[in-house]
Amino acid sequence: MPKGKNQKFKLYRLAQIMQEETDDDHYITMPRIMSELEKYDITADRKSIYNDLRDLEVLGIEVEGEPVGNRYHYHVIDRPFELPELKLLVDAIQSSKFITERKSNDLIRKLEKLVSRHEAVKLQRQVFVSGRIKTMNESIYYTVDAIHNAISENRKIRFQYYQWNVKKEMELRHDGGYYHISPWGLSWDDENYYLVGYDSEAEQIKHYRVDKMLHIQMSGEKREGRERFKKLDMADYTRKSFGMFGGKEEKVKLLVDNRLAGVIIDRFGKEIMLIPADEGHFTVNVDVRVSSQFFGWIFSLGEGVKIISPDEVAEQMRREAGRIACQYEK
Repeated sequence: MPKGKNQKFKLYRLAQIMQEETDDDHYITMPRIMSELEKYDITADRKSIYNDLRDLEVLGIEVEGEPVGNRYHYHVIDRPFELPELKLLVDAIQSSKFITERKSNDLIRKLEKLVSRHEAVKLQRQVFVSGRIKTMNESIYYTVDAIHNAISENRKIRFQYYQWNVKKEMELRHDGGYYHISPWGLSWDDENYYLVGYDSEAEQIKHYRVDKMLHIQMSGEKREGRERFKKLDMADYTRKSFGMFGGKEEKVKLLVDNRLAGVIIDRFGKEIMLIPADEGHFTVNVDVRVSSQFFGWIFSLGEGVKIISPDEVAEQMRREAGRIACQYEK
């Protein structure tokens, strides 16, 4: 049998064919394998392909042959990711506001290469990115990478921070001055990514939306605030902050309608203690950062939740309710 022009790529093309064309439900026969190789100007006899299929296992690609009638059908088994796992990753990517639409589509296309072309179609059906509210900061990949590098090297970072104005223009905060922060972690909350770090000048733990950070640079200075972060539970920090807005931390007692037990557990976790108050209500003590976003959450639950204590937080709620009522007076 005369050899094709691209024989040196034989094993590579065989791996490509098996990964693209086969999965648990789709098989390929030996004649079909030989035909697909010929499309790349590669010729091979059955014996050499049998050997090559065994060699693929060394590359981490396990191929199984099953007898069907008088011939064998071959397919790849035990891929690094199962289809349901990739669907979960696709859903996470498309729902993440901090990843731009273009980057979301790029990532999903790369994930599709981890399955056969047949299963890639099922992933494509999961994609509904167009029209979602997504960040416009294309550099977020590199910002996240720079933050991780700074954390691993125990260095501070410098960056500019922006907000949008009413003209839909990017407006730098602090008159364009750089923030100088010790990064200690990243938190994903309400579909956004946040840097949690220590501001040495203010002597406070602060957080910043990663997609609003620009021109990040690693500083030559070592990080500060280690002792503060040793005492910080990142998950607890996120749970107490509504929409990641800061505020004075308080232990707030709530009177809650029984039908909202699931809402409270979803927000504060199963460990929270629900204390029966009467047949239709329970009380719960929660640690929160009191902010307008916290009051907004209380408002959203209507008559089902009431702040019992402390008195100053209940009074703040009354003032907030009064302010909103005045706003809608005719």
